[in-house]
Amino acid sequence: MEAHGSALVTGASRGIGRAVALELAARGFSVVATMRDTAAGAALVDEAQGQITVRPLDVTDPGTIDLPDDLRVLVNNAGFQDAYLPVETVPLDRLRALLETNVVGQVAVMQQVIPLMRSRGEGVLCTITSSSVLLASPFFAAYRASKAAMSAVCESLLVELAPFGIRVVEILPGPVDTDGLAHSSYVPAVEVPAYRDQAERMMASRDQVRAVMVSPAQAAVRIVDTILDDGAPMRSSCDPMGDALLERWRHTPDQELLSGALARYLR
Repeated sequence: MEAHGSALVTGASRGIGRAVALELAARGFSVVATMRDTAAGAALVDEAQGQITVRPLDVTDPGTIDLPDDLRVLVNNAGFQDAYLPVETVPLDRLRALLETNVVGQVAVMQQVIPLMRSRGEGVLCTITSSSVLLASPFFAAYRASKAAMSAVCESLLVELAPFGIRVVEILPGPVDTDGLAHSSYVPAVEVPAYRDQAERMMASRDQVRAVMVSPAQAAVRIVDTILDDGAPMRSSCDPMGDALLERWRHTPDQELLSGALARYLR
């Protein structure tokens, strides 16, 4: 894909979304950066020197989204992390909120974008999921379920949209220096007595994760490279740990992966 026309990024107020909006603009796209609170976008517009337009969008209420006629790229990034608890104690309202934003909201945006791209006969749908779907991590079930659901959506879209010249890309980030990663440093499961030992071991490993994290700008370069590469696989990552997890997932039987998870988190 050549870098021209418009690109739309959801969840662009901070973190990966903000960095991807800036990188797309630097490569030559006219970028529509969407976010719930557009006040957070003023500095983004200044930094991009006019190549970015900020528009309001809450993916759980996408009816007001205004799509540019020459839209060629969607980066479906809006989402959040929450509810790091054992499955038996996850509040169902938090599970519903995760699914509503991370799955239903992203699909709702796609439902408006796909007809436009299909009529043009081209486009790239890029969805940001998480390399956590590749690991049987305790206490991340609610978050992982929302991201795994979008991974399944991407697989179906790959087949559905290929006849219309639309590429489907899934990015599975590992540790990127974002608010989401910082928020995951504390695992509330440690407050549930039956699960305290596992939660403490998980929290103790977070320093190793932070030691290999990359900046949002570094991740964004990799993400935009993948968007522009017509020969890229559907699934890619944007950092070394994500690369390693994806490579291991591709070449390791499921039972071996699960056995490794058991050995890691159980005495």
